[in-house]
Amino acid sequence: MNRKNLFIALFFAFVLALPAGAQNKMNLDFNNAEQTINKNIYGHFAEHLGRCIYDGIWVGPDSDIPNVNGYRKDILDALKELNIPVLRWPGGCFADTYHWKDGVGPKGERPKIKNYFWGGSIEDNSFGTHEFLNLCEMIGADPYISANVGSGTVTEMVEWIEYMTSDEDIPMANWRRENGREEPWDVKFLGIGNESWGCGGDMRPEYYSDLLRQYSLYAGLYGGGKFDRVGCGANGGDYNWTDVLMERAARNMDALSVHYYTIATGDWNNKSAATGFGEDLYFSGLKNALFMDELVTKHSNVMDKYDPEKNLPLLVDEWGIWTDVEPGTEPGHLFQQNSMRDALIAAVTFNIFHQHAERVQMANIAQVVNVLQAMILTEEDKMVLTPTYHVFNMYKVHQDATYIPELLQTGSYKMGGEAIPAVSGTASRKDGKVNISLSNLDATKEQVIEVDVEDGNLTKVLSASVLTAPDFNSYNSFDEPETVKPVEFSDFKIKKGVLTVTLPAHSVATLQLQ
Repeated sequence: MNRKNLFIALFFAFVLALPAGAQNKMNLDFNNAEQTINKNIYGHFAEHLGRCIYDGIWVGPDSDIPNVNGYRKDILDALKELNIPVLRWPGGCFADTYHWKDGVGPKGERPKIKNYFWGGSIEDNSFGTHEFLNLCEMIGADPYISANVGSGTVTEMVEWIEYMTSDEDIPMANWRRENGREEPWDVKFLGIGNESWGCGGDMRPEYYSDLLRQYSLYAGLYGGGKFDRVGCGANGGDYNWTDVLMERAARNMDALSVHYYTIATGDWNNKSAATGFGEDLYFSGLKNALFMDELVTKHSNVMDKYDPEKNLPLLVDEWGIWTDVEPGTEPGHLFQQNSMRDALIAAVTFNIFHQHAERVQMANIAQVVNVLQAMILTEEDKMVLTPTYHVFNMYKVHQDATYIPELLQTGSYKMGGEAIPAVSGTASRKDGKVNISLSNLDATKEQVIEVDVEDGNLTKVLSASVLTAPDFNSYNSFDEPETVKPVEFSDFKIKKGVLTVTLPAHSVATLQLQ
């Protein structure tokens, strides 16, 4: 076993090794800091679902809400601040009912569509291909398009590819020019269907593998290698799906996806409220979020059988906590609040992705505005930045940084005979600086952690911020939008190569050192 693998093995051996209340320690292995944390791990997802697009990102140019050519200005500004690297669209389940030609051309001539999956809403198609790809350019994000395999055709897909990416004198590219866009867009990713095991066609992996081979052949031919073709991966822990696709179609895709949602109760039919929950659901929410490590490990192990060099990335292109909708809202619109617990779920999930950075090359939280674990919530002209938004902002320093492997020894946070680590953390190096992010998962007790930074020759903390809240279930409302927000942090000291940090209960901190 080489030194790097030994270090990783020791990490798992030491987690939860100490008794409750023991000193927490993190050792950073600077000598084996080699793997880049792909910025796309911090990707996002915008589906035609509820008020994510309409009355969220898009209000139209005639709206009284301040906008830039129809895009809500305060949302544009907030998304730019996050340095969003990649944005996935138009779904989700919606993608496999979406026919892209309905969403181009003069807005007054675009046909309306019924959103069958999400509440039966009638949409006017005023937000389509141009509006999405222009949005990506405005916020600096790479586009990730999900193609319709469930109810579409190969012809429909390749014509969309030509419309978006071709600079030649051919009908689809010329139609794009007639619709006001001379230059092609730089589309980086194309999903070959979405959740084909469920809402994308209720398929068996063997059948989908054949479709993947067919669609990918033509996507590659018409796309000319301009984008990565993403195979539709498994639902959570369905490792057989991954095995079948890797065996039958690994050479027909450039990446493979997987979806996993945290359900605090573990029961899809009774997910529990997003607010007002007790410590039991706070604990179980974090415990179920930590399952992401096992999930990614096992899918990666299956992929290793066919791809031991890890050339094929794993994309977690839907993830986040899923709760019951807010009372009085349309059940099919999936509008939920966002609490301090959800911020911690985001932080520990990023820590897991960093540990698997060799295989995990993208992740897309669901979703960006007004749906599920959203970054932003809106109500008429009001806007709220959620606790999860603030974690994304605090963690953006890790984008494209070099991951520093960590050996974490931590006490246990226990409840009901179960235990999770009291502290979670990660570290990276970029531009001569080291960024360390630490989370205290304990709902009620502060945690002190010592981080050994001597091998990194770190002697000075350049900046530090912490995100916490009055309670573990606190959230930002439209009346009180700053209940949970990051503030400057000073409860640390660095001496003789050891950084000692005192973390408040239920908190996330990021420190930058040199």
